[in-house]
Amino acid sequence: MSSPSELIDGRIAELGDWRGELLARLRGLIKEVDPDVVEEWKWRGVPVWYHDGMVVTGETYKKVVKMTFAKGAALDDPAGLFNSSLDGNTRRAIDFHEGEAIDEAALKDLLRAAIALNEAGAKG
Repeated sequence: MSSPSELIDGRIAELGDWRGELLARLRGLIKEVDPDVVEEWKWRGVPVWYHDGMVVTGETYKKVVKMTFAKGAALDDPAGLFNSSLDGNTRRAIDFHEGEAIDEAALKDLLRAAIALNEAGAKG
């Protein structure tokens, strides 16, 4: 059986277009922020990254790559990255479209904040 990381590699290769390239780029940013992040493969094919709990998912759709932050509603988003799932009590998401610029610094800050929130919860 393949490891979650191998399954994510496979999804990136299988997409073979901008969505695969973007998912690989987002994955790289996640690993840059947290080299010890744990990769999982959930719900029949969704990459999920964990650190003291779920941090973020990387879903791919026909016209969008979606990063859903498990506790996004509890995070400050000064750069206004969240643009999807804004009405829920817990999650928040960022929909990335083809060719869109990514504010990598702001996204890394959001990832750091999500990990810090999980760590605070794990210690409490």
